Amino acid sequence: MNVSFQLYSARSLPGQHEFLKTLAGIGYTEVEGFAGVYTDPIAYRAAMDDVGIRMPSGHFALSDLESNFEAQMSIAKTLGVADVVVPYLAEEDRPKNVEGYQSIAQRLNKLYEQLNGEGYSLAWHNHDFELEALPDGSVPLDVILTEAPYVSWEADLAWVAVAKADPAEWVETWGSRISAVHVKDLAPAGNNTDEDGWADVGEGTINWKSLMFSVRQVAPDAHAIMEHDNPSDVQRFASVSFANFSSY
Repeated sequence: MNVSFQLYSARSLPGQHEFLKTLAGIGYTEVEGFAGVYTDPIAYRAAMDDVGIRMPSGHFALSDLESNFEAQMSIAKTLGVADVVVPYLAEEDRPKNVEGYQSIAQRLNKLYEQLNGEGYSLAWHNHDFELEALPDGSVPLDVILTEAPYVSWEADLAWVAVAKADPAEWVETWGSRISAVHVKDLAPAGNNTDEDGWADVGEGTINWKSLMFSVRQVAPDAHAIMEHDNPSDVQRFASVSFANFSSY
């Protein structure tokens, strides 16, 4: 399975280009982009090429894609991104009912048609709020994946666990739609408070060995993307997570 690193995890580091050398030294050959590294895509692509790292996927805000499609596609093309991922809805933009999420799905369908025509795929990345039931009992992530059938799922299974849902059940139900998995871990309750309760992959409470076995059965071409929302030591997180994940 392709192992990648979500660059958002290193957003606080100075010298982003230099950090690519660190990742390559650990063994990473892929990264996933986010807005913070899109300022100068030509220079960032050169830095990736220098160390033999590629960027097959990148996060792009839904509003940016809708309002400035050509500019976002120029960034994606320069960086080599093939899989465009919508990463997040700000709280004020989150629908309150099923009709609202059906509308989000229709926007994604329209965007998919644009992207597909340009040779790109489209994925949705979840947080915990998409697992919280709406007033009619439906679950937003189910609505999105049902109503936007050509949009793949970048499965953040740790956020599924945060929402008190079962990641294994979600892989069983929607595994065939997974294009990538955000591999992140949760510390035991009350631990790692300086890291917002997250842990290095393999050092927390999520059974990643079992989950990745299941993912490989249904989505063998998916990318495994190491992520930590607030690591106190980014290099430690990158190296420990890569080593632990390599044993799964």
